[in-house]
Amino acid sequence: MDIAEAMGKLEAEMRELEGSLAEPNAAANSNHFRDLSKRYAEIQPVVGLYQEYRATGQETIEAEALLDETEDGEMREFLTTELETARKRLARLEKDILLALVPGDPMAGKNAIVEIRAGTGGDEAALFARNLFDMYTRLAERRGWKSEVLDQSEAEMGGLREVILKVAGKGVYGSLELESGVHRVQRVPETESQGRIHTSAATVAVLPELEEVDLTIDPSELSIEAFRAGGPGGQHMQKNETAVRITHKPSGISVVCSSERSQLQNRERAMGILRARLYEQRRLEQEREQAAKRRQQIKSGDRSEKIRTYNFPQDRLTDHRIGLTLHNLPALLGGELDELIDALREYKEKERLTEVVEDVA
Repeated sequence: MDIAEAMGKLEAEMRELEGSLAEPNAAANSNHFRDLSKRYAEIQPVVGLYQEYRATGQETIEAEALLDETEDGEMREFLTTELETARKRLARLEKDILLALVPGDPMAGKNAIVEIRAGTGGDEAALFARNLFDMYTRLAERRGWKSEVLDQSEAEMGGLREVILKVAGKGVYGSLELESGVHRVQRVPETESQGRIHTSAATVAVLPELEEVDLTIDPSELSIEAFRAGGPGGQHMQKNETAVRITHKPSGISVVCSSERSQLQNRERAMGILRARLYEQRRLEQEREQAAKRRQQIKSGDRSEKIRTYNFPQDRLTDHRIGLTLHNLPALLGGELDELIDALREYKEKERLTEVVEDVA
């Protein structure tokens, strides 16, 4: 991809759009006018960046020429400073343009389905899964997102074997997608009488919540079963078959939902989770075909396959992908993850920029 060529095409398209939008009868077809306006709004900022890039490039050339011609010490110092500033601005603008030329993840603005499962470590892993669940729900509260439990399986001592959480809000999936992977905890369990540090793990998978229009599933490919949900017994015992298991026969993916008292509600929730898992499976298959090096979201839950470690004795969190270490675990587990999320977003942007530069080269 040549930047000048690509931007030349965008500038020509913007001029054409400006002409179309300025026509007297442009608004007669509201849908067409909306599409034109949307496209114009998408490319106008990119063209603006390129215009600033060209102007800055010209400033750089002029400053270099003046510096070659000037012998005055103070003037040379001034021009050297100006040239350095212009070069830095030019590099930043080039990076912004490269990123803008590559379409972002169309799912970034979606709501997210967060699946947390206890891995290696028995009861302690289940307790850690509960900690992660609390961390994400508190993060949602702090950011004004809405969280809702779609399904969960309790464990002993208040832990969670598995929990599926829907988080709704602007740009949730784009903010949380890099939380996917194995999270490891090192601490002394409450049941440990010798004071020994134990290592446990839990897996997190963050999937975009899809609508039916995003991914269509052939009903003939589904096996749907209703059964009686387990309960505490007595007057709360479910007498009707309200729990639902949906299996997508071609992929073998199976989803069970039993948290609601209505079979219809459980079915709708199960379909939502199924769509998200199918989308993720297909995306990973496509990336493998394209020789992408992206790591699988869910692994075995073994301690060695980790993206992050929560070390309680040293009061630190370390994200192993970016080498970032933060302290104050109580605050971090209380949902204060802004610094971490921002660092991961920058990491993703650098990876994306590397791919773009390789395409340009």
